[in-house]
Amino acid sequence: MADGAAALSVKTACPYCGVGCGVDAVVTRDGGEGRAVSVAGDQAHPANLGRLCSKGTALGATVSLEGRLLEPTIGGRVASWTEATALVAKRFRETIAKHGPDSVAFYVSGQLLTEDYYVANKLMKGFIGSGNIDTNSRLCMASAVAAHKQAFGADLVPGCYEDLDLADLVVFSGHNAAWTHPVLFRRMEAAKARGQKHVVIDPRRTDTAEGADLHLPIAPQSDVRLWNGLLADLIRCGAVDREYIAEHVNGFDAVDAALAEIDQTPAAVAADCGVSLADLLTFFDLFAANPKTVSLFSMGANQSAQGVAKGLSILNTHLATGRIGKPGACPFSITGQPNAMGGRETGGMANTLAGHMDFEPAERDRVARFWGAPDTTRKPGLKAVDMFEAVHDGRIKAIWVMATNPAVSMPDASRVREALARCPFVVVSDCIVDTDTTVFADVKLPALAWGEKDGTVTNSERRISRQRALFDPPGQARPDWRIIADVAKAMGFEGFGWPSQASVFREWARLTAYENEGRLLNLSGLAALGPDGYAALKPVQWPVAADGTGTPRLFVDGRFQTPDGRARMIPTRPRGPADAVDAVYPLSLNTGRIRDQWHTMTRTGLAADLCRHAPEPFVEMHPLDAEAAGIKDGALTRVVTARGEAVALAKVTDRQRPGGVFMPMHWTDAFAPSGRSNSLIAPNVDPTSGQPEFKHTPARIRAYRETWKGFFLSRDILGAPTGQDLVWRRIPQDACQQHEFAGRGDTDQRDAVRKVLSKGLIGEVVAYEDPGPGSRREAWIRDGRLVAVLFMTTTGRLPPREWLADLFAMPMLEAEARSALLFGRPPGPPVDKGPLICTCLKVGAKAVQAAIVAGASDADTVGAVTGAGTNCGSCRPEIARMIAAASLASPVKETADVA
Repeated sequence: MADGAAALSVKTACPYCGVGCGVDAVVTRDGGEGRAVSVAGDQAHPANLGRLCSKGTALGATVSLEGRLLEPTIGGRVASWTEATALVAKRFRETIAKHGPDSVAFYVSGQLLTEDYYVANKLMKGFIGSGNIDTNSRLCMASAVAAHKQAFGADLVPGCYEDLDLADLVVFSGHNAAWTHPVLFRRMEAAKARGQKHVVIDPRRTDTAEGADLHLPIAPQSDVRLWNGLLADLIRCGAVDREYIAEHVNGFDAVDAALAEIDQTPAAVAADCGVSLADLLTFFDLFAANPKTVSLFSMGANQSAQGVAKGLSILNTHLATGRIGKPGACPFSITGQPNAMGGRETGGMANTLAGHMDFEPAERDRVARFWGAPDTTRKPGLKAVDMFEAVHDGRIKAIWVMATNPAVSMPDASRVREALARCPFVVVSDCIVDTDTTVFADVKLPALAWGEKDGTVTNSERRISRQRALFDPPGQARPDWRIIADVAKAMGFEGFGWPSQASVFREWARLTAYENEGRLLNLSGLAALGPDGYAALKPVQWPVAADGTGTPRLFVDGRFQTPDGRARMIPTRPRGPADAVDAVYPLSLNTGRIRDQWHTMTRTGLAADLCRHAPEPFVEMHPLDAEAAGIKDGALTRVVTARGEAVALAKVTDRQRPGGVFMPMHWTDAFAPSGRSNSLIAPNVDPTSGQPEFKHTPARIRAYRETWKGFFLSRDILGAPTGQDLVWRRIPQDACQQHEFAGRGDTDQRDAVRKVLSKGLIGEVVAYEDPGPGSRREAWIRDGRLVAVLFMTTTGRLPPREWLADLFAMPMLEAEARSALLFGRPPGPPVDKGPLICTCLKVGAKAVQAAIVAGASDADTVGAVTGAGTNCGSCRPEIARMIAAASLASPVKETADVA
């Protein structure tokens, strides 16, 4: 978009979760002054109908070129694309020639577009001849994939989002939809207002559970026991569909026999799951009474060493009751990433080939014929955890990481870092120049980011949408598919000469239709799309018929993609966690996502507003566990496992089940090097899916017991001072960067940190020191503007940061503000907004509480008064929780007033 040109409006797709929301983006500036884009939900897109969550709403704050990788580098020096491509091709060729095709690997991402995924898969499996390409979707969806394949014959998600509107009962099994898929949760909120019932199965009382009709806070890894108990009860009370089973399902008798092996009485199931008998019976009754049931299962079910069994136990229950292929009734695996489904379709996982084909000779040969690649691999490759272990022990000698950050996101992440450090040749293609993974790259290749990418993605309901470019490629950045194709051509392979992403998509669509005699993944209706048709492609669900129409639901006719067309029920048996808690590690560590952040914060960390709801790493714990460890709410806390240690702020809450602790997984070296959770996680995996166990690692907690603490506000981003044992956290603000730190050293440590932080600062210094509480306050001012602020203390309190951060936005500091810096408190009465509740409209907890005290009795009324919850609605469950808490507290207050 040239300077002075009219605003450009583009319909594209959100790059975050698997909901696959449509976005209306208007580019208002793309020139010498930088980039600017306004974002709104696409009212016509069937996935979101105009809604966006807080992350999608903030996309406009993430399109700057700050921190972007804009040119290839080799060993840290800038290189040309010709040189970088030639080196990557040469090193991969040499490694394969000396050690064989299985000595190289690709680790790819659900952030790739389908076209990127397809080209990467074709190169590795078809022409290099190895199965060693796996995706970070292994970490979130692999167990659901395996369960689908066993039960349905292929990785097929039967339902659609309309089913969430039509269901009379929705069961959230390990799925905190209010935070992870808030746009879908808003749809279900509306259905709940019409009478839909919600049951949440989760050890934590999440925001989804807060508003549910029933919450079952099950013991860790007791999901299979619960679902098997439900099925046994349905059989006992005659609520299974015998006619449907007879016509469409195999394996019911084997499952029934397996259930009979252990005590399935409700009392026994309740005891094993750690829930009350009354609540368990309520769940059983609700499920039996509501044929229109959708069971949503996500990371809480999948991320487990028994994730496949969890998925199968859910599928078994739906198959036995015929609740599949019908409006408002289905088991629904909900994906975590925007194109996890597209990756699964194109064979992005190590144990699949493209087009939902596997390594059976006939299917392998079919793919090889289509590609003209006789060396197409005949066996699966290494799954993610095994892949990085092979890098660590030297079996894999060259790895290419694309659009993901395994040095943070993988379990036992410190060992992954060791593996990358040992690897003879590491290539990373990414849009960000500095990540925890690019540190290990011999070659960095600049890829496009959202806003520049152009291609397709597939969401959780099998809906293909176009992601369209808003800006021209910056610097020398290129599409991932083209980077991969250029390396393939430099390696001497033919079949990679596509002129555009549209031509890649056409080839992919033709493959799905090639010799297709019953595979449901079929894009034949899109295989002949010309450039104009591809550019104008509207959202459509596969399978896509020859006339271009999509398919909302699968298995409507009771036919499945198995040799006999019948679904398969598979016996599942509950078992304990792979690692049991003990006297040394008595707690169960559970990790996951939070509302306003995405994966490893390389995009959401650019939006200051998204960093305010949960600004620092935290660890949730029950009051009983906190008391036993001597930990107070808000205190820095050590979380220790056999793999390592992290430090995070304690959140003491009865929303956490006793005996369990929860940490988010987002923070990186750039934001909180001591707060990385996944370095603590044991690399236990499901034996079938290879999906890691992120929901249970034995742990213990201890108070950190710092001897001093402080913060430093500056206009520049700083990393933790080297050589100092500090707990360091960075929190982006609108006009500055907030750096929090704490240590257990003495005066020498404090002086060393101060020296590092003040180095290079120029300007007038305003300083105050009080040896009594060990307080020090300093501010640097240049040309009338605030440059930096440093506060330290050993025993005293630190002032609120918000008013100080606001001073950085002032073009000229006033005298009153200068005095405030010296005194360490804001001029005039302090304004405390409280924690940020509504990210979109910047409404703090204090404003919400004031509206509740004034009589607001529901989220709509609070929204009318404050604006909170009126945009994306992601904060509505938290507002509802605050209202409920106030209603419980008010009778106590009235009694006290009378007394």
